[in-house]
Amino acid sequence: MHENKESLNLQQTGINSGVAQKYSPHRFSVAPMLDWTDRHCRYFLRQLSRRTLLYTEMVTTGALLHGKGDYLAYNDAEHPLALQLGGSEPDALARCAKMAQARGYDEVNLNVGCPSDRVQNGRFGACLMAEKELVAACIAAMREAVSLPITVKTRIGIDEQDSYAFLCEFIDTVAARGGCQTFIIHARKAWLSGLSPKENREIPPLDYDRVYQLKRDFPSLRLMINGGITTLHDTREHLQRLDGVMMGREAYQNPGILARVDSELFGEADPLPNQAAVIDAMLPYIERKLSCGTALGHITRHMLGLFQGMPGARQWRRYLSEHAHRPGAGAEVLIKALSCVQH
Repeated sequence: MHENKESLNLQQTGINSGVAQKYSPHRFSVAPMLDWTDRHCRYFLRQLSRRTLLYTEMVTTGALLHGKGDYLAYNDAEHPLALQLGGSEPDALARCAKMAQARGYDEVNLNVGCPSDRVQNGRFGACLMAEKELVAACIAAMREAVSLPITVKTRIGIDEQDSYAFLCEFIDTVAARGGCQTFIIHARKAWLSGLSPKENREIPPLDYDRVYQLKRDFPSLRLMINGGITTLHDTREHLQRLDGVMMGREAYQNPGILARVDSELFGEADPLPNQAAVIDAMLPYIERKLSCGTALGHITRHMLGLFQGMPGARQWRRYLSEHAHRPGAGAEVLIKALSCVQH
């Protein structure tokens, strides 16, 4: 079902095979962000760009295999869509990869970058950089189980293991023994103790040159860069040296930046002319979700930054923040909030 609908979506948006061959699917993506990139966020971001590769929040193998919720639910319009997994048991990861393939995901990504204590206690995330043989085994198990692309998102180092040689050994092992051909590199090392996850996204210095050198030393691998990227100008600069760029917090807090991705990075028409058109495109989705019992605020919380940097942006944020969480709030809240901008 997913494959048929995706084929139709590609035809409708003009993404033909020639374009798909011209540009890597990883040319531009939005990072997996816990508590942010849920299905409502991804549907919203998709209205702004048809070509951006979207990632789920990290989902643990334990949640997928033993949890009661449907952690793989998504809307077909979210394609291209990758599932990020957290785990370190090859068999469990292989089972989850099979689930992802059955549900129509376009890629499975292994998290080797999250530094939180909770993640470390589960023996996954950035601490796995110290266990390159295990990571290779995890990738190999997933690749054997499914035909989907299996990718890795990692850091440039952890704690005192932050030399370039350490990074090269990790990449070489996971590529050669695991068969991974695609890596997303967060260009900061991670401190596994002493810094919070938020601090780990800001305090360790960025080292883009190290990622550039990695591409020179591993030219056959597809390497994407992540960390501190806030403009499409910077994105284009990175694309001169690397295969792709992953944008994180900027894409969430200033989603309007995605409205120019298709034209500026893929040479295609942008899907909608302005932010007001994005809201119009979201209204049918919101109505459907409200009828199923979803609270308006669960959707609109992802839309607060839509008018970032534009006149009326503060009024838009304030009105949504004050009214979207009220009992019985409906789509009329967005219409009223939009009037705060258009005056």
